[in-house]
Amino acid sequence: MSTKIALISDSHSYIDHKTLQYIEEVDEIWHAGDIGELTVMNALPDGKTIRAVYGNIDDTNTQNLYPEWLEWEIEGVRFLMTHIGGKPPRYAKGVKSKIKESRPQVFICGHSHICKVEMDKELNCLYMNPGAIGQQGFHLMRTMLLFEINSGKIANLRVIELGRRGKLTE
Repeated sequence: MSTKIALISDSHSYIDHKTLQYIEEVDEIWHAGDIGELTVMNALPDGKTIRAVYGNIDDTNTQNLYPEWLEWEIEGVRFLMTHIGGKPPRYAKGVKSKIKESRPQVFICGHSHICKVEMDKELNCLYMNPGAIGQQGFHLMRTMLLFEINSGKIANLRVIELGRRGKLTE
């Protein structure tokens, strides 16, 4: 049996029906920060495990609900998530040492609005940034990641394009 995951980030107070349709199909929803208004989190479907961190735009209400860093394990796979992470090999200040200390198999961040999945061979860690589902920022395409954790491995990883930023979608 596998665990289906939707990884989103940088909603900036925006979530649309297209995003919610994809999220309906998963077991867990992970948000890598810059949530914006908590109405985004309230719009997520019931019955799902939610894991989230706050980002640099999030107010104290959001910061009181979600941590800056989150660590957890599913089927023997260790995860580490924060909002501002940089990217391999140039991580944000303090991130590389945190990865070395925590030794996750997967490091997740947001902030850049650029969807990127890359194996960091030096740290032996899969880097994941789902891009942005929101309308704010310089990104052209809104993106998210869907994947499964199956027998201790990441499987069926897909980048979902949600439509161009600033365009209404059906």
